[in-house]
Amino acid sequence: MDSDDRLLVPIPDACKALGGVGRTTLYERVNAGDLVKVNIGRRGFITAKSLAAYVDRLSEAASA
Repeated sequence: MDSDDRLLVPIPDACKALGGVGRTTLYERVNAGDLVKVNIGRRGFITAKSLAAYVDRLSEAASA
């Protein structure tokens, strides 16, 4: 599986994928329900699907 095909994105990589936002901002988006966070053991991940959907919503709002 290619790194672009991953289903779960580690928290630091999710921050980078969103343009370098901080962990606090990322967790605010998780708490607001914009992003889906899952745990495997003690490690936290953001689903790639929720990242893509969030960016799509931001793009739609910017173009409206």
